[in-house]
Formats: sequence, structure tokens, C-alpha cells
Amino acid sequence: MVKLIMRYPESLPVSSGGIATNHQRPRGLSGGFTLIELVIVMAIIALLAALVGPRLFGQLSDSRVKTTRAQVELLATALDSFRLDIGRYPTQTEGLEALVTKPEGLETWSGPYLRKRQLPKDAWQRDFVYAVPASLGGIEYDLYSFGADGQLGGEGEDADVGNW
Repeated sequence: MVKLIMRYPESLPVSSGGIATNHQRPRGLSGGFTLIELVIVMAIIALLAALVGPRLFGQLSDSRVKTTRAQVELLATALDSFRLDIGRYPTQTEGLEALVTKPEGLETWSGPYLRKRQLPKDAWQRDFVYAVPASLGGIEYDLYSFGADGQLGGEGEDADVGNW
């Protein structure tokens, strides 16, 4: 039986795994990225942000409108509970505060009618508007938020969100 023994020529460096390599990195250079590689990556990130960003912001405005609608429904349910106990909705003077604080002279008030015992704000951190009697489309009262622009009327995110 013949044993074949191979020896590496002295001119080829041997890596730590015992395999000969023709390429060795010059000393002093690290394994970092070049400037052009970094610029390309930044351009790709900017392109993705430009494509995806507007969609995310559109969903953010939709979620604010949906949140405000849910809060209007929550307040409407609390107003209905108030009406069941008292026999009427709060007056304009009593306002929504009657849902968390007992108005004087109401013996059958069994509130607070909101779990957190404070009036919520709309998604734009403004107070809800409560008006009795209804003039904008509510049945017995109007309960609404002015939307993103904070003014009556509007379209899209600026549209009023109410119980009508």
C-alpha cells in the first residue's frame, strides 16, 4: 500500500483550518463597509420610507377617527344609562360632567357612569361637544368631536365625528 503525502508549497499561506489560500487581507484593514456600500443601503432605506411612510400615516389618521367614534359610542352608552336612572339626559348646564359628578338635586343618580371616572378626550386631545337639544342630527342630543382641524365641518380626517 502506498501512502500519498501532500505538502503545501512554502509560497502559499495556510489558514488556521489547514487549507491553503491564495488571498490574504493586508494588515491594517478591518472588515468594515465601504462608503459606497453605506450610501447604497441608506438610499434603499430612504426609498422604502418614501413608499411605506404615506400608507402608515394614512392608517394613523384612520385610527384616530375610529378611536373617536368608539369614544362617542362609549359616551352615548353612559348618557343612556344616565337617562335610565334620572329619566332624562343631562341638561346643557350639567353637560357631560353629570356622567362623573352627581349634579345637585338628583337623588336617583347612581353614577359615575364612566369606568375611569373622568371624561375622555377625543383622539386630538380636545373635549367632546355635548348639545341639548339636538341640532346637527342626533336624536335627542348632539355629541361630537370637531375632528383633526378643530372646527365645525370638514372632510376626511377634518370631518366632525358625532352620534348622527
